[in-house]
Amino acid sequence: MKNYFKSFFLYELLLGMKVTFLNMFKKKITLRYPEEKAPQSPRFRGLHALRRYPNGEERCIGCKLCEAVCPALAISIDTEERNDGTRRTTKYDIDLFKCIFCGFCEEACPVDAIVETRIYEYHFEERGENIMKKSDLLKIGEKYEKEIAADLTSKI
Repeated sequence: MKNYFKSFFLYELLLGMKVTFLNMFKKKITLRYPEEKAPQSPRFRGLHALRRYPNGEERCIGCKLCEAVCPALAISIDTEERNDGTRRTTKYDIDLFKCIFCGFCEEACPVDAIVETRIYEYHFEERGENIMKKSDLLKIGEKYEKEIAADLTSKI
């Protein structure tokens, strides 16, 4: 008899409406995304960037530690020796479809050449754009150098 009255008076529906009514007057926590952005930690790991020294020379010494430590095998590096005996990269590619943004590459780098920025708004329109080339990584590093340097000092 009890189940009959519950089904006749739509008891479950009334319980659902009660929850809806109570939540209607609570403060909303939704962000209006393009206009409002959620706060980020300085430790956030987003898009990669290659850095340069203040004199303009690229920091990467071609040690390949980042390539070795990458669990997803997303980084591929080719190096060659320069006239002064130092080694520099000729190819530095990161496949962003493979990358899991773990930060191991950043931790393994002895000269802070590869970093992960706070950039999380990026997309690809063409096939192959997911592979970030050395020139693209250096452009990102040059554009966001002040923010990267500030984040690196705040992590310490």
